[in-house]
Amino acid sequence: MDLKIYESNAGIGGTWYVNKYPGLMCDIPSHSYQVTFENKTDWSGFYASGEEILQNLVNVVDKYKLQPFIKLQHRLTCARWDESIGKWHLTIRKSRTSGPAMGSKGALKIPTYDDWEEIHDVVDILFLGVGSLSRWTWPNIMGLETFSGEVIHSAQWDTTEHEKNWKDKNVAVIGVGSSAIQIVTALQPKVKHLSNYVRGQTWISSLFVQEQMLKLGGSASADMDRNYKFTEKTIESFKDPVFYQKVRTDIEIDLNLAHPATLVGNPAAGFARDEFKQSMLERLTKKPWIAEHLVPEFGVACRRLTPGPGYLEALCEDNVSFIPALIQRVTPTGIETVDGKSQDLDVIVCATGFDTSYRYDFDIIGKKGETLQEHHTPHPRTYMSVAVDGFPNMFQALGPNGGVGAGNLLLIMERQVDYAVSATLKIQRERIKSMDAKPEAVDDFESWIESYFPKTVFGTTCRSWYKGGKEEGRVVAIWPGSPMHAARALAHPRWEDFNYEFVDGAVNRFYWFGDGNSVADVNEHADKAWYLRPENIDYPPVPTEDKSKL
Repeated sequence: MDLKIYESNAGIGGTWYVNKYPGLMCDIPSHSYQVTFENKTDWSGFYASGEEILQNLVNVVDKYKLQPFIKLQHRLTCARWDESIGKWHLTIRKSRTSGPAMGSKGALKIPTYDDWEEIHDVVDILFLGVGSLSRWTWPNIMGLETFSGEVIHSAQWDTTEHEKNWKDKNVAVIGVGSSAIQIVTALQPKVKHLSNYVRGQTWISSLFVQEQMLKLGGSASADMDRNYKFTEKTIESFKDPVFYQKVRTDIEIDLNLAHPATLVGNPAAGFARDEFKQSMLERLTKKPWIAEHLVPEFGVACRRLTPGPGYLEALCEDNVSFIPALIQRVTPTGIETVDGKSQDLDVIVCATGFDTSYRYDFDIIGKKGETLQEHHTPHPRTYMSVAVDGFPNMFQALGPNGGVGAGNLLLIMERQVDYAVSATLKIQRERIKSMDAKPEAVDDFESWIESYFPKTVFGTTCRSWYKGGKEEGRVVAIWPGSPMHAARALAHPRWEDFNYEFVDGAVNRFYWFGDGNSVADVNEHADKAWYLRPENIDYPPVPTEDKSKL
């Protein structure tokens, strides 16, 4: 099998490569933000920095020698299904340069004629790992282009170059999502004055799995709401595989226990609401009026939940203004809000999110010339998030309804990749030309989604990227169930939910039997007793007691 990984950026890591804003870190405990088959024992803190996460991903690529398969700065611009041969035709823009490929409007910079060349490829299987938070967007604010100072998007940061000269600057941060929360916290001590423009409410949780942090030596004081850094002694203790496995397992269990809090009417939801509200009020003691604008009316986790260590404390500092009034327009010298007030500014930071419509900025053309954008109108529809009817031999990770609202996201990504691998092996093994999710299976998955989310906090009223940035409507971003539910469901593919076409126009489903010989039969060097190798034997468990007496 020939494997090619086309990566549009100049380095691996996806969102962790592109995003470099100050304060960037994961809002899930470090030990849960890693693949299941790798144990990183030297995380520096309970919540890892973006730089540390990126380095870990690079280390995994290096360990498993994936570099030869990865083609950097190769951007897919079109994928077209060819029904006659059962293959995907790819058009790819290949950069001739090795520098950053990010432009100013949230998409890849369009190179000049001398900077790129167009290449083509033909593949049997197309796997999309585009992700849901990869296409950033500018806010729709009148006059933004007229501002005479510096305007920057959170996904457009260039390491420390942007903020290193802001000591005497008046800086605005627009937004209250996870990026804005982290940026405000990090910039507050580095700038003359910081104004945070917030148009909505959001829950700032207590740190996730605090009990586990206390066990590892964290303080029960106010510092609990800062990012706990591991001591050298604690990091050394992680080298004990038994202890490390217990730590990792305990954190995972606690994260999975959060799922009931996402169900409407569950007592855990009320408990979380009361706890988080009390925590927010206590942390806003110096500026209690902020709570009136920031503490939500909607339920916990309706929007993406973040612990935001240090954010509320930053808002209470003397050099920070919390501005809940809507922005009327941007002027050449600053921002004017709908209440008639204006603020003079030197820098405007737009932490205003991403295009979460799953309508990609490249063409994917399936059967009968239908585009993926047409298929995903009025909202994305998939088969269990991993496949799309009308787009054969195409699978994806973190596609529509492929994320999680709580728990281990990387686990689900692994299971989605495993699903695609299983399908690929089936295609190879059974000489399948194309496998295509049945429309009725997609309809049934859609019906399940429609019946599930009204019973959850995700389906209640609040502006959320889970709903494509809308207050009401279809939840398009997360799996209709718990992370453990997703992991189980994806582990056992229902091959009966696909239509198949075989190579050579065969109609007999056993065409793949060939001439009755296996490779081992016709290859003189092949192992003729491979089934006796220990790794190929499924050893049954031996009972340790007489079950007949129970």
